[in-house]
Amino acid sequence: MNFRRLLPALAVTLVALAGCSAASQAPSTAAPAAPSPGASTTAFPVSITHAYGQTTIPAEPKRVVTIGYNEGDFPLALGVVPVGERQVIGDFDWQNRPWATAAKQGQQPQVLSGSDLSIEQVAALRPDLILGVYSFIDKATYDRLSGIAPTIAPPTDGGKGAAATWQDQTRITGKALGRSDRAEQVIGEAESKIKAVKDANAAFAGRSMSMVFPIQGLYSIGADDLRTQLFAGLGFVPVPTSAALSPENLEPIDKDVVVAMGQTEQQFTADPVFANMKATKARHVIYPGGFETPFAGALGFSSPLSLPYAADLIAPQLAQAIAR
Repeated sequence: MNFRRLLPALAVTLVALAGCSAASQAPSTAAPAAPSPGASTTAFPVSITHAYGQTTIPAEPKRVVTIGYNEGDFPLALGVVPVGERQVIGDFDWQNRPWATAAKQGQQPQVLSGSDLSIEQVAALRPDLILGVYSFIDKATYDRLSGIAPTIAPPTDGGKGAAATWQDQTRITGKALGRSDRAEQVIGEAESKIKAVKDANAAFAGRSMSMVFPIQGLYSIGADDLRTQLFAGLGFVPVPTSAALSPENLEPIDKDVVVAMGQTEQQFTADPVFANMKATKARHVIYPGGFETPFAGALGFSSPLSLPYAADLIAPQLAQAIAR
């Protein structure tokens, strides 16, 4: 299995593929985006370069469809409610994610198929912009979507190389929507909130950390995965690269702090190798819970809306682990 390709597809819930929700068949209750205080400040047309070339957006988009796995939060952060949003696979109640409630302005985007993107479903929404910065679509899919509306593909082809940071994704979205000024404002606000948590926890600075969850054994998430951005922003130093772990050797994740997601403490420590790590014995492992939790969802979206929310949730657990 190619884990580098699998994990981005599961970014929002940190889970292996589960069944699709019946919500994907729900009728749309979302209207075209209404003007907001973040209304367009950029003259159109605008052009954006990505993995498959360059996309030109001729006029301010009014019907935005998001096909990336965390994409829905980014236009919401800039004052635009998508008419369609890709389904999140798993148990997390992503349609009612608390950090995005106010930004939805009482609207509910239509849910698009999550596991296999339906081109026909996208076309039926009559979009004038399709956002797929974190979609990992291939060139053939991009070509089909581009026949419907201007489409923003990922910055790199097929997931090769590092994914865009949340700041990059916000800026790309802001440019596409004509809201670059608002994007910079939103980035600054989110960074300030995360920095406030970091400043309140000086002991985080420079501490090594790892994040692990169960996928066919244990899998370690590194600095090449967007889900470690929060911890880096709080001052931690994540392991450099993501990798499947050998059951006999967990030394690569035995760091100052270990974030163990997706199972209970009892399930993780039932593994004698995990139980005998230095971090485990020193009680420097935290267990934020299952993939259905708000923290898991917020970390998966890794957006300017969700990251400050996630920081507030996890900082007390991190502080407690370091203080032990």
